[in-house]
Amino acid sequence: MENTVVAVYDNYADAKKAYETLIDAGFSPASVQVNPPSERPAATTGSEQEHTGIRHFFRSLFGMDEDKEQNEVYAESVRRGSYVLTAHADSEAQADLAVEIMNRFEPVDIDERATHWRSRGWSGYDETAPMLTADEIEQERRGYAAGKTGSATLPVIQEELKVGKRAVQRGGVRIYQRVSETPVNESITLREEEITIERHPVDHPASEAEMAAFKEGSMEMTESAEEAVVSKTARVVEEVVVGKEVHDHTETIKDSVRRTDVEVEKMGVSGAGGTMGDDRDFRTHWQTSYGSQGGRYEDYDDAYRYGYQVAGSDRYRNRQWSEMEPDLRGDWESRHPGSTWEKVKDAVRYGAERVTGRGRS
Repeated sequence: MENTVVAVYDNYADAKKAYETLIDAGFSPASVQVNPPSERPAATTGSEQEHTGIRHFFRSLFGMDEDKEQNEVYAESVRRGSYVLTAHADSEAQADLAVEIMNRFEPVDIDERATHWRSRGWSGYDETAPMLTADEIEQERRGYAAGKTGSATLPVIQEELKVGKRAVQRGGVRIYQRVSETPVNESITLREEEITIERHPVDHPASEAEMAAFKEGSMEMTESAEEAVVSKTARVVEEVVVGKEVHDHTETIKDSVRRTDVEVEKMGVSGAGGTMGDDRDFRTHWQTSYGSQGGRYEDYDDAYRYGYQVAGSDRYRNRQWSEMEPDLRGDWESRHPGSTWEKVKDAVRYGAERVTGRGRS
């Protein structure tokens, strides 16, 4: 990989602009690649094929085992939503041109990123780990930004108690209607006819009327009787009214809600790779070195912090100032085109020496 230049971008648009600028500068399309080759969807979990493609791409770029750690760092950056741009140069001069072009579009410091991941437990590229979603990528990049500015965002969370109401069954009334029988006694007088026959012995001469009846014949007489006739009529004798009465009552709900509180404790500047808190030490140095020239400390604050941060990264740890300065100068001027290196060099160096604990050499 002697003439291969690699840069990592958080945005596909920046990677694409760098790619197009390299092509315009004379690089062949076959020698320049962006991985992934297109912008990822807003949310994805990453398939096994996608992981395999990433692994093979970086193995072909760096070799199988020669630089396994670098292979994993670039593969992990893609898993975390970044885009890797590679350019294969035919000469050292073309490689320098590739570096100059790629730096125009604000590539990320991949060594700084790897240090950030390791500080949060990352130990290497895991092919089974899913691609980060858009929300996870945004949250992680806020963490990068907080690390660069020396600030952190802590959410203050408070619970709210919301009391509503709902209808529940409290019981009720079920009404059954049954028919019952009750014996009833009623008295009634019935008339009944019965034919009676009486014979009386008599002895007298027959009269003319009696002689007229002196012939054969017959007569009939019928008997009649009254019978009891029973009929029933239904009468409404009572009404049962079923209804509801609604009553309101006030009930007091007792519960507790939680809240997180953030306490801020100031810490001083510590050396040998420690964390950077307030800037009193830097202000003292500025007063000594720059105060007589006029201006404000705020014009040099970024330079002190830049030196402090880069000296603590894996890339520059245990390196002398004379070895670090050329790289730092190029990086600073690419990030701060309006600031000259000679103006802030001493501030950057002092910030770096606060980490290494070494004096000037």
